Amino acid sequence: MGTGVDNGAPPPYSPPPGPPWRPQPAAPPQQWTPSDQSWPAAPPHPGHQPAAHPTGHPGQPSATGYARPPATGHPGPAPTASPYTTAPPAGPYAAPPADLYAPPADPYAVPPTAPPADPYATAPPADPYAAAAPADPYAVPPTAPPVDPLTAPPGTSYAAAPPAPLPPSFGRNAPPAPAPVPSAGRRARAAARVPLAAAVCLVLGIGLLCGAGAGALLGGGESPAAHAARAYTTARDLWHDKPVDTLFPRTVQGRKAGPGDSDRTWTRIGVAPDSGCAGAFDPALAKVLAPAGCVRLLRATYTDATSTDVTTVGILTTRATPAAMAALRTRLSHLGGPAAMPSPVPFPGTPAAHFGPAQRGSWTVDVSSTLPVVVYAVSGFADGRAVTAPQAASAADVPGTDTVPGRAGLGFEAAGLATAVNRHLTSVAGVPHPEETS
Repeated sequence: MGTGVDNGAPPPYSPPPGPPWRPQPAAPPQQWTPSDQSWPAAPPHPGHQPAAHPTGHPGQPSATGYARPPATGHPGPAPTASPYTTAPPAGPYAAPPADLYAPPADPYAVPPTAPPADPYATAPPADPYAAAAPADPYAVPPTAPPVDPLTAPPGTSYAAAPPAPLPPSFGRNAPPAPAPVPSAGRRARAAARVPLAAAVCLVLGIGLLCGAGAGALLGGGESPAAHAARAYTTARDLWHDKPVDTLFPRTVQGRKAGPGDSDRTWTRIGVAPDSGCAGAFDPALAKVLAPAGCVRLLRATYTDATSTDVTTVGILTTRATPAAMAALRTRLSHLGGPAAMPSPVPFPGTPAAHFGPAQRGSWTVDVSSTLPVVVYAVSGFADGRAVTAPQAASAADVPGTDTVPGRAGLGFEAAGLATAVNRHLTSVAGVPHPEETS
């Protein structure tokens, strides 16, 4: 077995020498357009060639990578398009390829919208202090230019235009403002008020006249003398026309009735039944009072603010005329001493329980100058002490009097209470007290 021995096997095929292999240029990347709905083909790897057919048919690439020429007399199959080649791009403005690694779109994503309008937003308020600029009082309104007689058309009027109004004056030379003209409604209302005002004045005038006439009929127009005479007559009925609290108030105020012009206050502790004058006075006083007559006698007992002194006050209504009352005043002035003392009225269970004839310390008897009454008062001690030397109020009230009634102020108690009751009685009768008219 040596070389060159023909063993009947055909010799190995050796391809003819050809041109050397050169790498093929890489195909440009595929450009994807929106019209293409499929994924682009993967670009071929640079230098990659399809594998050689195992049979080594002519016309197919060989295993060595060299192109085999077609066999003589045996044409090969028609060349086919490469499945890895793509069409060139449509143009320079083709869309760029999509990002293969981009995340898919969110099907529930809400597209962005404009922010909603604020329902509470309002336009800025207008400036309340902004005001229109005041008109210029000195501005002169525009006027028409003067007419040129040389250039004016025939029939043109050459009357001068009225002068522009001058600005208003100021200060004392300013013309008075025109009076406002009332509207028709205001004039109607004013006209309707005139009869109403006249009717009211008429009614008031008639009322005043009627009141004046009634006052004259009722005595408002009587003279002072006639009024005094009428009051003097009606005063005789006060004792049964007026209640006891009116004639003898529960509390009596005496202004400047005490020592040194001090004020005094007396409180009523008992009222005696009304009676006649029999046995109410001592014989000497009863004899002096008898000519005046006795209509009725009213008596009450008071005590001072300290309940130290007690005083009985009486109102004797007489039948005497004013002249007889003046005569009675004269007779009482000549009656002096304890014989002129009135009698007290005690009330058991009160500070005046022991107020008897022996406890009388001072007294006074006042004849009214305007009424037919005699007001008297007698005072003493509330503890029942007897006074051996009583003294009239006119003598006990003299400053520096060194007597028991004078030092105890019993004269002020009797005189002050009698004056206060007399003044109150004249007021009830409608006649001013003489001290108030003087």
